[in-house]
Amino acid sequence: MPPVARGTPHGAPDPATVQALQNAEHGDPFSVLGPHTDREGTALRVLLPGARQVAVTDAEDRWLADLAQVPGSDLWCVKLPRLPGTYRLRVDWGQGPVTMEDAYRFDSQLRGAELWWLAEGTHLRPYEALGAHPLVVEGVAGVRFAVWAPSAMRVSVVGSFNQWDGRRHPMRLHPGAGIWDLFVPHAAEGDYYRFEVLGRDGVMRQKADPYANRAELRPGTACIVQRLPAGVPHDAARAQANALDAPISIYEVHLGSWRRGPDGRWLSYTELAEQLIPYAVEMGFTHLELLPVQEHPFDASWGYQPVGLFAPTARFGRPEEFKAFVDAAHAAGLGVILDWVPAHFPTDEHGLAWFDGTCLYEHQDKREGYHPDWNTLIYNYGRVEVRNFLIGNALYWIERFGIDGLRVDAVASMLYRDYSRREGEWIPNRWGGRENLEAIEFLRRLNRTIGIERPGAMMIAEESTAFPGVTKPPSDDAQSGGLGFHFKWNMGWMNDTLRYLAREPIHRRWHQDELRFSLMYAFSENFMLPLSHDEVVHGKGSLVAKMPGDTWQRFATLRAAYGWMWGHPGKKLLFMGNEFGPWEEWNAETGLPWQLLAHAPHAGLQRLVRDLNLVLRHHPALHRLDHDSAGFQWLRHDDAAHSVLACERRAAPGASDGQRVVVIAHFTPDVAHGYRLGLPPLPAGQRWTLLINTDDVVYGGSGVSPGPLVVEDVPSDGWPTSVRLTLPPLATVMLVPGDVAQGGAG
Repeated sequence: MPPVARGTPHGAPDPATVQALQNAEHGDPFSVLGPHTDREGTALRVLLPGARQVAVTDAEDRWLADLAQVPGSDLWCVKLPRLPGTYRLRVDWGQGPVTMEDAYRFDSQLRGAELWWLAEGTHLRPYEALGAHPLVVEGVAGVRFAVWAPSAMRVSVVGSFNQWDGRRHPMRLHPGAGIWDLFVPHAAEGDYYRFEVLGRDGVMRQKADPYANRAELRPGTACIVQRLPAGVPHDAARAQANALDAPISIYEVHLGSWRRGPDGRWLSYTELAEQLIPYAVEMGFTHLELLPVQEHPFDASWGYQPVGLFAPTARFGRPEEFKAFVDAAHAAGLGVILDWVPAHFPTDEHGLAWFDGTCLYEHQDKREGYHPDWNTLIYNYGRVEVRNFLIGNALYWIERFGIDGLRVDAVASMLYRDYSRREGEWIPNRWGGRENLEAIEFLRRLNRTIGIERPGAMMIAEESTAFPGVTKPPSDDAQSGGLGFHFKWNMGWMNDTLRYLAREPIHRRWHQDELRFSLMYAFSENFMLPLSHDEVVHGKGSLVAKMPGDTWQRFATLRAAYGWMWGHPGKKLLFMGNEFGPWEEWNAETGLPWQLLAHAPHAGLQRLVRDLNLVLRHHPALHRLDHDSAGFQWLRHDDAAHSVLACERRAAPGASDGQRVVVIAHFTPDVAHGYRLGLPPLPAGQRWTLLINTDDVVYGGSGVSPGPLVVEDVPSDGWPTSVRLTLPPLATVMLVPGDVAQGGAG
């Protein structure tokens, strides 16, 4: 191309527009900046604070024209007869000229269909469109930034690539979707950034990217450009391991305090993969459940007040290292579940609160949008874009990191508008009731979407009320039916069990219902039995410290409780440390007291939990029909005088042989000699053998054996045959047909 004549000095916009650009208050930068062609030629305008000289060149870096600076501003302009579609800027910042691309010559990199789906809240994976994504456009490497802020007056992306100056990269608004986007040439993976938002209220705020998949460690609040992790394909074996009929025993872990390095530092994701995963495998657990790993500014929230929902916390390493941790768990046969918090979010200035100068993600009325228990804000589930943000986030963790499932935190607080509120502090729904209809619809849509897009993933509700149908399927339109979770935490079982165990043994005879009541509703939902972190914090004490009596009785009671728990219908969950019985309650600021394992009671308890997990895995009767009444039958529930409960678990209706396990729990410190218990008849040649005895000396028990288990033709408990056995003190025993070694996993 021959040289183009030097441009005329005109082409500058009107003074008001210049001032708006200079003050970073212009809401439509593409209407001014970049090339604009009319009948007289093409005007090129660029805003370059600090530039000394600016020229425009062609794609081969040949000079085309110098730009003139508009007096009193950082705006440079030129009017040319014509301008090639591909051009570059040659800018002298005072240290010699450099060549750079003009962000305002590039069209939007968002497709029309994406904008449509985002606007109507049907984009299943909004994180693929919004956030920061490295791209190559017309041979130019850069990053596409996009953010939802429909009421903002102006949004700029600021970062390490533009001196955090909001004048340099104001973004383009797509009014129908409320999305701002900009392709920034030369920005790259690893760059730090935020969005600078001039809100509808006239206040300028720097906000973290809601869709950032990497974030700076606190106290920093910047996001970091990071490519999306590659998708993880559906794994049929993992799906089967998450199924309702699978053996599931979950080890709940806070990554920051499971174990610390020798200098008290956090272990990295890599170190946790090397230490935590082999330990959980050795202990026989089937899954890890991680307290929230999403980026959060406040350590003491344990992750339950996240700001970066798409970013694994930088406390332990980079996102790819977290993904390697998940991969290592799967390679070892462990599933990984994440605690997930769609119920509320914190009020941190750089977070979602008042994002575009309006209540964008939250409700405007505090009676709907503020959570008094946690001083947090509640998502507006009635906004399709907010719903889309949360459902997309759930899919992100499952599809991009291979997470096996999500345990949804604080579901009860979502379901009821009057949750933890006094009269007058909440607004009834449109029918005058207390149910949060928008949250209910959101949960149905969430679970239905996960079920369709990732069958085999687990959705678990931490829900403490009697809300019906938590684990029942929703209707196709999410307007009726159940909530669609796969499992629900059985908080009633947990509270009743711990209340019973805390009683002195002499008083337990009067409170037998606290242990047997859970079987009145055990099959109304797909329950999970949790002894979680919530039971060992905030002054509640550790599990072993809750038990009455001397040290031996405390550990014996806890061993008996674990035996009954593993024999009770429902999947199992145990918080870290509870497997060996720390005396102190959990402290998130230090590692677990592993030194206690040098003492027999703690080591014995740990071995028991391992053996219970092995028994659970190897005996289908203890897991296959966890959620079906055909898998359970009481053998004795009314012997309150001796604090005895006995039941039979079955792998199939009418099962025999290895498909049956008898569970007998005895919660007094006395040895019950000659205790007769009716048992279902065995096939010819079979006898009852001991599977596990929590009073075995290898577990720290007294070593009282149930004795020879001779079946006698003496009717008892409605059965034609029975056995006379010795019930060990404060112990649970399990019996199976066949020849199984005492104390082993069978």
